[in-house]
Amino acid sequence: MNIKKQLREGLLTKNPVLSQLLGLCSVLAVTTSLFNGIGMGLSVTIVLTCSNILISLLRKVIPSQIRIASYVVIIAAFVTIVDLCLQAFIPALSESMGVFIPLIVVNCILLGRAEAFASKNGVLASAIDGLCQGFGYTVALICMCVIREFLGNGTFGSGILNGGEGIRIIPEGYPAMLMVMPVGGFLTLGFLIAGFQWLQKRLNNKKEAAK
Repeated sequence: MNIKKQLREGLLTKNPVLSQLLGLCSVLAVTTSLFNGIGMGLSVTIVLTCSNILISLLRKVIPSQIRIASYVVIIAAFVTIVDLCLQAFIPALSESMGVFIPLIVVNCILLGRAEAFASKNGVLASAIDGLCQGFGYTVALICMCVIREFLGNGTFGSGILNGGEGIRIIPEGYPAMLMVMPVGGFLTLGFLIAGFQWLQKRLNNKKEAAK
């Protein structure tokens, strides 16, 4: 188990959104405010970590013929728990994200990590993998939220700061409303992926030069 390597993979080399391009439906849909981005990121991280732990514990018991179906059932159970908790304790977040919380069940990130990592590694390593991958996912969502909210609404921290209204940076009437629409999500994601690939290439070149 290499925590530093797992963290690097979650943030950089195997970032679920910016490197593997997984779970993009929810990324494009909910990243219109920082409140939504943090909420979705933490929800996915909790479900991913818990499902990784349970799948790792049961990896020698689950028959290979039904492993995918078993993983989906386990993931769905944790998603239901998170969804009910949000409805009970943070109803505003549950209402804001709507159907995208239940749709975590079919998020490729969770099933991918269950099949690629949790089913082949121990409990502690699987838990750390879930945390690292979830952290990378959350960071990607927050980056998109900050850009789209700032350019589209002219605010920062909507739903969290200043009584939920966020801190206004650009006067009303000036922001580009296009950025909080679907096309704005595609544009923001495209520029983030391009910048991320450039950064990765530069880091790889520095690593090769150091050798």
